Amino acid sequence: MTIDETAAPAAPATLPSPWRSPLFRLFFTARSASLLADGMLMVSLTTAVLGTGFGASGVGYALAAWMAPVVLLVLFGGILADRFSPQVMMVGADVVRMAAMLTLAALLAFTHVRLWEIMALMALSGAATAMFQPGLAGIVPQITEDIQQANALLRISEAVSTLLGPGLAGLLVATWQVAGSFLVIAAAFAVSALGLLPLRRLATVRDDSDDPMWHRLATGWQEFRSRAWLWGVIAAWSAYGLFVFGPAIPLCATLLTQQHGSSGYGWIASADGAGTIVGGLLGLRLRPRRPLVAGACAMLVFSLNPLAPALGWSLPVTLATGAVAGCAYAFWGVMWSTTVQSQIPLKVLGRVSAYDVAGSILVIPLGRALSGPVSNAFGASHVLLAGTALGVLCLLAMLALPAVRGVTRTP
Repeated sequence: MTIDETAAPAAPATLPSPWRSPLFRLFFTARSASLLADGMLMVSLTTAVLGTGFGASGVGYALAAWMAPVVLLVLFGGILADRFSPQVMMVGADVVRMAAMLTLAALLAFTHVRLWEIMALMALSGAATAMFQPGLAGIVPQITEDIQQANALLRISEAVSTLLGPGLAGLLVATWQVAGSFLVIAAAFAVSALGLLPLRRLATVRDDSDDPMWHRLATGWQEFRSRAWLWGVIAAWSAYGLFVFGPAIPLCATLLTQQHGSSGYGWIASADGAGTIVGGLLGLRLRPRRPLVAGACAMLVFSLNPLAPALGWSLPVTLATGAVAGCAYAFWGVMWSTTVQSQIPLKVLGRVSAYDVAGSILVIPLGRALSGPVSNAFGASHVLLAGTALGVLCLLAMLALPAVRGVTRTP
């Protein structure tokens, strides 16, 4: 099955474009600024940690300090988003992240920063990210009628930010002190907060009950598990993260650099980003009747991505597979986000989205951690080949679920 069998070019649009909504334009600007900051953070943090003499292990500790609060607190972020409204939580999260980046910039510029200080500030930023992330899904349905086009535009913005962010951080580090890059990151979070601030007046569907935190968490879980298509996709996606996304990131980077050099790897990463933009553009145009089926079929093409380094394909072929894989991943993202935002009531959407985020990212660090020892035992190419095969099985299992196949596009 291919995308062409489940999707056709959309009929003339009957819904107004998201761009006609001033609220969407504000949200798009805010989200783009936040994504640019995220794209800059990895290069800036790595440079800062290495420059202060803490080595590669220090980079790992700093990244773990950021990731752990995201994983541990994202469910509570969903509860608070439904309780106080997503906009309030997201503005507060941006303010906290801005303050953390400003503090880190000051420490790097005026003192000899210690590793525990970097880790503490990254943990604070990660906790704020956990409060920020679940609210994203709840805002889009309130600011535009065409949810799919809005998600496609946001996916394109994410791709552009992913391409520009590392390069901008590298340029700032090379021409300015590394503290300067953190100042720009803080400014980007400030722009995000200012863009989201007017949205706080939206007529949000809030959960005003006096239920305790654990009961709200249980309610979100009940909403999550009551939809077979939802937990079925997340279960398959978690396994996919363990077998494909986790090992692929470190192992593909290593093999591609060995096979094509650093410049070749850079071109491959750029091709992937360009493909992601194309996938977002397809999400603007294609409106499949069964969006999850179309998205899962597109993800089958993503399997070419780890195959290229595992089988040692030439640079032109690897560039092509990277572009196609990026396109497939972005198209799936548009289909999935639109389905969740269309099918889940706004009152519980924050909590359900939190379970979605937690289930999607929880096992990826485990896959990364295991990739080194397993590749040492069996070889990186064999690990990628096995992961690709298991990933295809995960997608086929997803497609085999009647509940997944039965989800149709909601007008």
